[in-house]
Amino acid sequence: MKIHLQRRWLVAGLASLLVGCLAPAWAQPKPCAMLLMHGKWGHPNNLAAFDRQMEPACDTQSIEMPWSRRRNYDQPYPVAIAEIAAHVKALHDKGYARVLLAGHSFGANAALAYMATHADADGVIALAPGHSPAFTYGKGIGKAAVDQARQMVAEGKGTDMLDMEDFNQGKSRPVRMRADVLLSYFDPEGLGHMPQSASMFKKAVPFLWVIGTKDPLYPAGPSYAFEKAPAHPASQYLVVEADHLGTPEVAAPQVLAWVRALP
Repeated sequence: MKIHLQRRWLVAGLASLLVGCLAPAWAQPKPCAMLLMHGKWGHPNNLAAFDRQMEPACDTQSIEMPWSRRRNYDQPYPVAIAEIAAHVKALHDKGYARVLLAGHSFGANAALAYMATHADADGVIALAPGHSPAFTYGKGIGKAAVDQARQMVAEGKGTDMLDMEDFNQGKSRPVRMRADVLLSYFDPEGLGHMPQSASMFKKAVPFLWVIGTKDPLYPAGPSYAFEKAPAHPASQYLVVEADHLGTPEVAAPQVLAWVRALP
């Protein structure tokens, strides 16, 4: 009887030791986290298909930005950047070794703007980058509203409301927001100007620019903004056969391969 009990204790002890050795490995998070940001008038669910395809390499988190249809520019661009910063910090605090920013259209614009103001993200994936205030302003699109917003801010009336027509991929809709909010997003030399943001990255990080052959920005080529970012050996300019909206899902397998290949 004693021998039988001793064997049971021995087996139990070995099992406990094995669990104790393996538990820390099980408790470790994946080495990569990816923060996803949707495009103009969108919703986090817009990137669901892309999100699922990234899961083998990274834990993903899709967040709602101020330019979503529901939020309707409820906060200025610097606050949007602060929201991203809070999520990046939370992911680092959870122990992720690498935190990547991935954005579609306006979300890609935000990923660039974030790197121009912060140095704590570890890579950028810009999917069909969009929102080009310098281009629209130069064409006279929304120019009057931007000029009025600038004047109102200078006069201390930045919290007053202002109307404008917002354009997105050939479509327009009226929007109403504070003057300071409008200026923060549509100033042709502000945070939304991607060539400027790329040139101001706080550090060189792996930078993947993904553009579709049917995207309005495709003719601009890599010199538009991609080549203005600090050089990194893992950076890549990726062209896919897709339009603006379809780029994330079409490019997902190649994006996944790029993430897995990061040093």
